[in-house]
Amino acid sequence: MFGARDIRRGWWRYAAVSAVLLAGVGAAPAQADPADPTVGAPGLGDPYYPLDGNGGYDATHYDVTIGYDPPTRQLTGATRVDAVATQLLRVFNLDYSGPQVTKVSVNDMPAWFDRTDEHELVITPLIPLLPGLPFSVRVEYAGEVTGTDGEGWVLSPTGGAFVAGEPHSATSWYPLNDTPLDKATFALHATVPAEWEVMSNGLKTRDVVNGPNRTTDWEMRQPIIGYLTTIAIDKFEFLDQVRANGTPLLSAFAPDALDAKELELRLPEILDFSEELYGPYRFDVAGGIYVDTELQFSLETQSRPIYAPWTDLQTVVHEIAHQWWGDSMSIKQWSDICLNECFASYTADYLWPERKEGLDVDAEYRSTLAEYYDNPKFWQVPLQNPGVDREFTSVYYRGPLFLHALRRTIGDEVFFPAIHEFVNKNAFGNASMPEFRKFVQSRTEQDLTGFFDAWLDREEPPADEYLYPGSLRT
Repeated sequence: MFGARDIRRGWWRYAAVSAVLLAGVGAAPAQADPADPTVGAPGLGDPYYPLDGNGGYDATHYDVTIGYDPPTRQLTGATRVDAVATQLLRVFNLDYSGPQVTKVSVNDMPAWFDRTDEHELVITPLIPLLPGLPFSVRVEYAGEVTGTDGEGWVLSPTGGAFVAGEPHSATSWYPLNDTPLDKATFALHATVPAEWEVMSNGLKTRDVVNGPNRTTDWEMRQPIIGYLTTIAIDKFEFLDQVRANGTPLLSAFAPDALDAKELELRLPEILDFSEELYGPYRFDVAGGIYVDTELQFSLETQSRPIYAPWTDLQTVVHEIAHQWWGDSMSIKQWSDICLNECFASYTADYLWPERKEGLDVDAEYRSTLAEYYDNPKFWQVPLQNPGVDREFTSVYYRGPLFLHALRRTIGDEVFFPAIHEFVNKNAFGNASMPEFRKFVQSRTEQDLTGFFDAWLDREEPPADEYLYPGSLRT
């Protein structure tokens, strides 16, 4: 993610089933005792968002069917979640905060359900689920879409709408196991009035007009996590390109975002650049979705980022770097966010300008420090474990400095092979900042304990030996 204020290289980048259920009515309250070993946990204990995700199962695939009418903002949805139980489950949860749920079934049998807390859909299947066996859940829902401020649906001036937000957005339009720790494949079937278009992640597999309606199908065949999924509905114009290696590129532009086509023509070059740094691009397709709605951030939605109207080249480089740092390899907890944002920011702010534009990045580093060294606020939020509601702050403006200092400490001959190996070693999986620290240390004989502690754990400027290593010394 790259925020509108993050536009300078430096500071401010900123169990039993009731007779009611048997009669086919599923909205009776579920009686779930968290201490019961047959009840799936309502959250996975992330230190920032403890109710995110759910215990007792592993999601493998989401099949989302959406109908949306832009004039009335009415949404109808039916989502099938395919999963495997990891324990005996009498009760389990999905994460969902969208319109009213009308029906839930588990393995094609009616299920009892209740909605609790901010986004918990508590489900009691007719027959308990056995560990190690696959099962499917179907949730039907309908209601009016309301706009949010970066936490789900965003309404466009044309009458269209799209979904964007980090760390949460997916729960606004389909039920899921909303945690970076549970990746799954994803398919979308969206029906809108014929004059509208739908964009999403992955491959477009069908686009048909039948009378007054258009139905478009999308498939993300590589695993994905919730906030990286999206749906965008507008009167788009499209740009088709093909990389030299044959990867198809499809990008969409809202009516007042057509000027961005010239920028998006550089996507093959940007992908090639990131691939040279970080290894093979892991997805079947690439592209971008350029909206014309006021938005304070652009977002690395998998294979096809969403770009705000203020997007520039630096933003596109940032979001494409996320396809490696954040999308293919994802964090384990939100306290690990530096893995995503520090690397995307360093790619856009230092590596691209250095290699493509001839920028003296050592001078850029020193200039930033000279401007902000004496500002306590600049050092206030630690890069590792920044704290809830502070995760999208220092990683943008201080993260690139940390990585450049690390590069100058261990040298290019260690730095670039190490980050290439780390991100590929964890492709389609998850990683943490402690794992990154340990991995880099394993690639050099230098003791990096003091360096990492000074840059990642503290809220004060590092000592000069860590602040000005190697060629950064004056």
